[in-house]
Amino acid sequence: MKRKNGKTLALALCFAALIYSCLSQNSSVGLNLGYRPGIYEGSGQAYRGPVHVRVQITPSGIEDIEITDHREGFFPGLAAMEELLDLVLIEGNTDLDAVSGATVSSRGFLDAVNDALDKARLAQ
Repeated sequence: MKRKNGKTLALALCFAALIYSCLSQNSSVGLNLGYRPGIYEGSGQAYRGPVHVRVQITPSGIEDIEITDHREGFFPGLAAMEELLDLVLIEGNTDLDAVSGATVSSRGFLDAVNDALDKARLAQ
């Protein structure tokens, strides 16, 4: 009986370690369990007009983001959006602050990415 309990405990600990590893890995690489892999388009309202993005989702998270259309000048609007694009890819989510001096452009870009992510949600 002791041997069975020991195996059960060992199996439970291995399972718990696996779950913890997956959860910590997912948050660090941005794995989005609620998103269906594919390419999704989204839009938001930036300072000078609409901004459109194309977001590629893979099983491991947000793989790529492309700004497909915008009316922002390079500085500060487009520069802020490009900075946020890199941060979203690194962080794996859009829970970011706006870039100072380009708040509306930043919010428009993040709204566009969120719009694309909403389209990728599994539970619709």
